[in-house]
Amino acid sequence: MSDPIPDLEPVRVWMDEQGLGRGRPFEEARLLAGGTQNVMVRFRRGDRSYVLRRGPRHTRATTDKSLLREIRVLEALADTAVPHPALIAACPDRNVLGDSVFYLMAPVDGLNAVNELSARHRESAAVRHDMGLRMVDALAALHAVDPEQVGLGDMGHPDGFHERQVRRWLSELDAYNELSGYEGHAIPGLAQVADWLDNNLPRHPRPGLMHGDFHVANVMFEHGGPDVAAIVDWEMCTVGDPLLDLGWLLSLWREPGQDTDLLDSALSKAGGMATPDELIERYASHGVRDVTELDWYRVLACFKLGIILEGTYARSRAGKAPPELGTWMRDRTTRLFERAHALIAASGRQAG
Repeated sequence: MSDPIPDLEPVRVWMDEQGLGRGRPFEEARLLAGGTQNVMVRFRRGDRSYVLRRGPRHTRATTDKSLLREIRVLEALADTAVPHPALIAACPDRNVLGDSVFYLMAPVDGLNAVNELSARHRESAAVRHDMGLRMVDALAALHAVDPEQVGLGDMGHPDGFHERQVRRWLSELDAYNELSGYEGHAIPGLAQVADWLDNNLPRHPRPGLMHGDFHVANVMFEHGGPDVAAIVDWEMCTVGDPLLDLGWLLSLWREPGQDTDLLDSALSKAGGMATPDELIERYASHGVRDVTELDWYRVLACFKLGIILEGTYARSRAGKAPPELGTWMRDRTTRLFERAHALIAASGRQAG
């Protein structure tokens, strides 16, 4: 049974006050996302379509903070070259809905290549190859944005960003031990990866605006070709080190000789994807960042994401997530750390 559409009456009243389709009925309302994730409802009012984005049905302590961050980022990106959903209006008052702030954005005419491909994508290996390159183009456009110039200079804590990463995520891993039923991690070579990261910090890092969760599931592509329609899910956006975004993308990307990527995406299963080296070369061609020390960011992405996914496995052992999802996540954690070890070996740099 699908989740019901949430009550839109408070949204209607608020939209009337904002002069957005005043007095017109809501039509063609349908749920785009729900469950534990932020809820999104697409609807038409008058001659315009909207997407409502609000917190999950069971909100968390951080729900409003995350949504307010997204609102701020989308406002800031309005006049940039970064493909993103267009913000229409925002309601920072959680009392309107009673449990969550919300905003309205324009619908994105695109598809998520993890779940589906258009006929054009399926029939052309060249298009599928270019989709990865266009993702990198969009990422470079984001990394070219000066946070100060768009009013985001105070977002995040870039000082000490690299030095605190290992400590922060080992602490997160230790916290999973409080979950009943979790037997502890079995992450291969965890200490060796942690030591390598701490002993090979980038020598000349440069802060900048980063998405924070950049991968193929958070990008929507145009139906008719390889272009990016929008980068979505901006709740982790911050001022940190943008090269971690590229490392994050590569950590999940399909490697040469493998059948699929770590997301089992429709794009990777169809084949013809650009190689990691091609993605790196494309990013470097934009000249926004020096990629000389990219191996560190790739290893960090595997380390951090692997620990995050281990958290889902731990919650599954405690009965807080489906067992099959937990098993799938633990497999990805293992594979991410295998990638980390391979990258360290290829780098020629030692842990000490």
